[in-house]
Amino acid sequence: MSKLKTKSGAKKRFKVSANGKVRVKYGYKAHNLRKRPQQMKRQNRGMKVLPRTEGNIVKKHFLPYS
Repeated sequence: MSKLKTKSGAKKRFKVSANGKVRVKYGYKAHNLRKRPQQMKRQNRGMKVLPRTEGNIVKKHFLPYS
């Protein structure tokens, strides 16, 4: 049987931790940052962990070999 392809957009957006949790960057941080409150810019640094149900969808459909 042929191999499954990983969605190239998902490769750029998600990372899977060693424990199998799916991590993703916060949104609204790319441009127009002068419009954003300082508190939001500060709190949205780094990455967050997706809820388990959403993480399972990402791993099953978009990152099949993670």
